[in-house]
Amino acid sequence: MIGTGAVGRALAGRLNELEHDVAIGTRDVSATHARMDSDGGVSFADWLAGHPGLALMDLPGAGRFGDVIVNATNGAAAIEALVAVGVDNLAGKVVIDVTNPLDFSQGFPPTLLVKDNDSLAEEVQRAFPRARVVKTLNTVTADVMVRPETVGGGASSLFMSGNDPAAKSIVADLLSELGWRDVIDLGDISTARGPEMYLPLWLRVMGSLGTAMFNITVER
Repeated sequence: MIGTGAVGRALAGRLNELEHDVAIGTRDVSATHARMDSDGGVSFADWLAGHPGLALMDLPGAGRFGDVIVNATNGAAAIEALVAVGVDNLAGKVVIDVTNPLDFSQGFPPTLLVKDNDSLAEEVQRAFPRARVVKTLNTVTADVMVRPETVGGGASSLFMSGNDPAAKSIVADLLSELGWRDVIDLGDISTARGPEMYLPLWLRVMGSLGTAMFNITVER
């Protein structure tokens, strides 16, 4: 798991509950241990102590550890963080990209750093051509990522994009373990543009509903 924010913690904790061996990668292990949550609550170290099966490592260490790498970083810093993980540490591995290219430089709501004729997922795949990048989970909030049954009884839809069919099969199995029953394979990595460009609508729906606990269902 690359990223120690809400998404990284939610996915790491849930995958560990499902009996996967999980390491969380961070730039500075000591600083991360001491970090307080934004609401002034428990430190990361206290959160980690509540998840005894998890390991906290530096970024290269986490890259070497994982057979599957989850990119749960801030989208604007995703490439930089993955470079720190190490090009060779990502080679041949499935990289699940759950990030969004949100640009908060002009305040809220954010715009997109890349859109229309490109996507962050494609940028990651170009930067790490030997990695097997799969885009998914970026269209829901962290709590829904790990427990889809909390909205719509678990029947809502999720999207997946990637160039490597075997990598997508591995990711589909992990998503099934998390409880996702309707995973729609959109096609190659360029199809990640659609789910990423959905985020401006997602933000408006969140504002209208007053909650992030929702998702969409594709009816056939």
